[in-house]
Amino acid sequence: MNEPLTTNLEELLSLTLNPKSTALVLIDLQKGIVARQLAPHSSNDVVSRSAALASALRASGGTVAYVHVLVGETLSLPSDRPMQRPAEPPPASASELVPEAGFREGDVLITKRQWGAFYGTDLDQQLRRRGIRTIILAGIATNFGVESTARAAHDQGYELVFAEDAMSSMSADFHQFPVQNIFPIMGRVRSSAEITEALKGA
Repeated sequence: MNEPLTTNLEELLSLTLNPKSTALVLIDLQKGIVARQLAPHSSNDVVSRSAALASALRASGGTVAYVHVLVGETLSLPSDRPMQRPAEPPPASASELVPEAGFREGDVLITKRQWGAFYGTDLDQQLRRRGIRTIILAGIATNFGVESTARAAHDQGYELVFAEDAMSSMSADFHQFPVQNIFPIMGRVRSSAEITEALKGA
């Protein structure tokens, strides 16, 4: 007789992480993006929670990767609703990580020119060389850079954990739709506090 599927909600929602095979991938915590008005979580909250997660994972022996986009070099194609672009080219500083994000020597730094962090970068190579199997995702924006990166990571077989309160978007609706309808199908959605506790218990 087959073993019955578990119906214990606590067991279903438990989170176990092996820090040695886990990477935190932080999306676009840079000056030109953090300056925007976000919801439901403010830029300050996203940055501070992301930095705290990075500290916790480093302390546990995991990998931290910061991704930033070269905002003046992103691809622009014909579309029904093109994204608004500034009249003048953005300054180079717009692509720089904010100091509060907590980048440290030894962290991985990935430069991209599109929404997702995998295409046209060496992120996959950097992670696989370190034996990474699980990716914790956070950053800005939930339904653009984070979701695009998550879809590529899922296609390549990485297990995913989403730090819900360490990501945000241009509106609460933009944030909530993937968090409630897409991310739970692709991986596990947790608070930054829950992820930190899982790392402490590893």
